[in-house]
Amino acid sequence: MTATAPITQDVHTIPRKVAEGPVNLVGMTRDKMRDVLIANGTPEKQAKMRVGQIWQWIYQWGVRDFASMTNLAKAYRADLAEKFVIEVPEVVTRQVSTDGTRKYLVRIAGGHEVEVVYIPEDGRGTLCVSSQVGCTLTCSFCHTGTQKLVRNLTAAEIIGQVMVARDDLGEWPVPGAVKDETRLLSNIVLMGMGEPLYNFENVRDAMKIAMDAEGIQLSRRRITLSTSGVVPEIWRTAEEIGCQLAVSFHATTDEVRDKLVPINKRWNIAELLEALKSYPKVSNSERITFEYVMLDGVNDSDEDARRLVRLIDGIPAKINLIPFNEWPGAPYKRSSNNRIRAFADIIYKAGYASPIRTPRGEDIMAACGQLKSATERARKSRKQIEADAGIT
Repeated sequence: MTATAPITQDVHTIPRKVAEGPVNLVGMTRDKMRDVLIANGTPEKQAKMRVGQIWQWIYQWGVRDFASMTNLAKAYRADLAEKFVIEVPEVVTRQVSTDGTRKYLVRIAGGHEVEVVYIPEDGRGTLCVSSQVGCTLTCSFCHTGTQKLVRNLTAAEIIGQVMVARDDLGEWPVPGAVKDETRLLSNIVLMGMGEPLYNFENVRDAMKIAMDAEGIQLSRRRITLSTSGVVPEIWRTAEEIGCQLAVSFHATTDEVRDKLVPINKRWNIAELLEALKSYPKVSNSERITFEYVMLDGVNDSDEDARRLVRLIDGIPAKINLIPFNEWPGAPYKRSSNNRIRAFADIIYKAGYASPIRTPRGEDIMAACGQLKSATERARKSRKQIEADAGIT
């Protein structure tokens, strides 16, 4: 029972074709935007100021039309409009669940599509953002993992998902209006399609924009990056992003994790835990979140719970228990409510928070592990999925 699918990013992906014509300013770092403005005629002495002005219009006010940037001279606005654009992904479909969850199918360059999910809760609203078209990790319980990796998303396509959601929520503030501290979109989780740490630079640049004090203004503690365990990039995440970290753990032995999360064959549990031990100290994060999907008869025994507690000893942590969200052809079943509660109780008594995640958006296939874009949705048979998972 071994997984045969590719387990790393060491595969050929379709590169993003750079469009001809005006340059998109979305997704650029401040330094990059400054360089581009200078290259297109902005005087070097003015460039830093112009970046600050344009940055605020794009990311603080959500403006997409240069003509509306009223603190810039009309001639300069006209010049910008000739050379640049402010573009975000196109919303193809928008679905709303009975529980209020919103799922957007958005189209990016090349005609590819990814899914984005907004989850409203009391006092907060979380946006689940994708980082790749498809995924190379082939985690056997994950619907997205049955879709082949096409390419990494650009920083513009990643932060563009946040901007699209704010458009839909009507959350861009109005210049000059009384500031409203209420945030409908208060948190970002990089838990959508793809492995964020296999697209590190673009994810980092997009999250830097989200955290910028003159833009979207989300605290780093409001951003959580979820990785399946790309060990070499975990330290970089702490140093260069400093956001909260979640780990798709899902098993307490290498034998089981090799099947559920095949990247474990590259970096096993011991190597992953060693990397995690220093993360909270480096990034000043409060706790590592260990995500643990509950699969009936696979990883949900009392012994699994006790072993999990022993493994994470010494790591500031909480355990997020996720009832398995079934999808067509899924080779696993969700653990029973009683089994999940018993598992959670063992962890709680050991001194760790063990919240059980309430499935959201299941009726529109927007729950954890269910995302898979329509254009790449060629379905595999149950036998094919089981064979790829190594469980036949």
